[in-house]
Amino acid sequence: MKIYVLLAEDEPLLGKIIKETLESRDFLVEWTIDGVKAFSKFKNQKFDICVLDVMMPLKDGFSLAKEIRAVNKDIPILFLTAKSTTEDVIEGFNAGANDYLKKPFSMEELIIRMRHLTKNLSYQEIPETETVVLGEYSFNFKKQTLLIKGETIELSYKEAMLLKMLYENKNDVLDRTIALELIWGTASMFNARSMDVYITKLRKYLNEDPQIKIINIRGIGYKLLIES
Repeated sequence: MKIYVLLAEDEPLLGKIIKETLESRDFLVEWTIDGVKAFSKFKNQKFDICVLDVMMPLKDGFSLAKEIRAVNKDIPILFLTAKSTTEDVIEGFNAGANDYLKKPFSMEELIIRMRHLTKNLSYQEIPETETVVLGEYSFNFKKQTLLIKGETIELSYKEAMLLKMLYENKNDVLDRTIALELIWGTASMFNARSMDVYITKLRKYLNEDPQIKIINIRGIGYKLLIES
């Protein structure tokens, strides 16, 4: 199912890059360059998520978000902004934001955040108590186990968390920085090397099924591929 995005961004080059990148990942994007046009489109079309620049002509992102919230209190809103003070962030959340991404940002981080915000529509999150199928394996996050051919592989918490994030983004890229911050707490070089070790361990655990691969996307992150 494709996610329909309202993008309000007044920088032509950035707006074009965001639109083209999202559409290459199966999003549908309606792009406007000011808040007035964005709200007009919002009133006349049904969107799944709004991605709003803060500093825009005619109507800024904070004002636009408040108007959107008056119409729809549930739609996810993500702000893009170069404003980085605590007061700005607080104002953004008070205006109705669900998330706040500071410029400059990586497109992969934007996509991951958008998928989290729209997970009820497209994002395949694993309930903590559920066992899911990975090729010939069964993975239970809560129990931290992988089961194959009657054999149980006990995972550490970080191994289970990393596999969970890879599965939830399967056949797409898991951003390295986001995984490091969520699992290790910081994206330091030391932690990055530690995560590489964990990726190697997961590959070893999963090598019983040749249809499953964890590939490195250089400079971005990792992708779990499960061939059907």
